[in-house]
Amino acid sequence: MDVLSILLLIALVIALLGLLCGVLVFWRVPTIQHKGIPTSSVSIIIPARNEEFRLKPLLESIVHQQHVSYEVIVVDDGSTDGTRELARSYGATVISNELLEEGWIGKSAACWAGSLVANNELLLFMDADTVFTHPDSLSNYIASFESMGSRGILSLQPEHCAEKWYEQLAFLFPLIVMVGMNVFTVAGTRLKAGGSFGPCLLCDKMQYEEIGGHAVVRGAVMDDLALGKAFQQHDLPVRCYGGKGIAWLRMYPGGLSDMVQGYSKSMASGSAATHPLVMVLIYAWMAGASVAASMLLASGFSSTGWLGVSIGLYILYAVELAVASKRVGRFVWWIFPLYPLLLVVFISIFTYSLYLSKRKGSVQWKGRNINV
Repeated sequence: MDVLSILLLIALVIALLGLLCGVLVFWRVPTIQHKGIPTSSVSIIIPARNEEFRLKPLLESIVHQQHVSYEVIVVDDGSTDGTRELARSYGATVISNELLEEGWIGKSAACWAGSLVANNELLLFMDADTVFTHPDSLSNYIASFESMGSRGILSLQPEHCAEKWYEQLAFLFPLIVMVGMNVFTVAGTRLKAGGSFGPCLLCDKMQYEEIGGHAVVRGAVMDDLALGKAFQQHDLPVRCYGGKGIAWLRMYPGGLSDMVQGYSKSMASGSAATHPLVMVLIYAWMAGASVAASMLLASGFSSTGWLGVSIGLYILYAVELAVASKRVGRFVWWIFPLYPLLLVVFISIFTYSLYLSKRKGSVQWKGRNINV
C-alpha cells in the first residue's frame, strides 16, 4: 500500500466518524405539537431600533392571532425611522427605552423596560424580524407552555427564511446555533440547555420578576443565553424547541455587511454556553466534512476505487446537511453540494468574531459600539 492510499484510509476513518458525529449532535429537534385554547393572557414585548420595514410583517401576523388575549408593547430604542408610527398604527403600546445608563446593553434594557409596563400573566419577548406562521400559532405556543406547568422558559428558534445568496451561504450559522444549545443531541435533556433562544422567549411574569429579569443580565451581549442561565440557577426549567409551524424569521435582509456584523457580535461569546461534549462533536463533524472534501481532490491521484469512495462520502455529507436543513429553515438545494464553501464562510466569520471578542473587544451594531 502506497503512502497516498494510507493517507486516504486515515481520511476515510475521520470522515466516517465526522458523519456519525453529525447524526449524534443533531439527533432530534422537538417542535410545538400541543393545540388548544390557552387560559393565560400574554404581553408581547418587541425591542425595536430602526425596524420600520422588518417590524410590519410581525405586527401584521399578530393582529391575525386567534383564541388568545394579548397586548403588544414595542420598546423604541432610539429609532430614527418610522418604527414608532408603524407600531402605533397596529394598536401597539409604544414606549421609549430610557435605561441605557452604564452597564446596560440596548436589547436587555428594552426588554426590561417593556416588562415594567406589561399587564398580563405571561411575557413573550420577540425579535422584530420574527413572524407568526399561522393564526393559531400564538395560542398553540401558550397552550404548550401551560401544558408544561407554565414554569421557566419555553423558547423557540424560528424557521430561517433565506432569500439572498449570502443568507443561503450562511446556512451553517443557524444550524450551529441550534446544535450549540446542547439539547438536540442524542443525549437529549440529559445535557442542560446552554440558555434560551432569543427570537421567541416565553415565560411567566412573576417568575421573571423573582429572578430579576433582564436587569440581572444587563451587560450580556447574548441576553437570551444569560437569562436562561439565570432561570436555571433558580431551579426553573429552560426548554428550547424548534419553531417550525409557529414562527419564522429572516435575520439579515439588510445585506452582507449587516449579516457579518450580526453573527460576529454573537457567535464567539455564544459558543461559551456550548457543552464541551457537544463542542467536540461539532469540531469532529467539521473536521470530517473538511477531510471528505479533501479526499475528493486527493483521490484523483489514486485508484478509481478511491475516487468512488470519495464521491460517495461527499454526497453523504451533502445529504446530511440537506436533512438537517429541514429542521432549521428554508434553504435552496444547491447550497448543500457546495458545503466546503459553507464551511469557509462559517470559519471565516467565526474567526473574525473571535478577533473582535478577544482582541478588539467591540463591534458596531445598529449604529452603536457594543462591547463583546
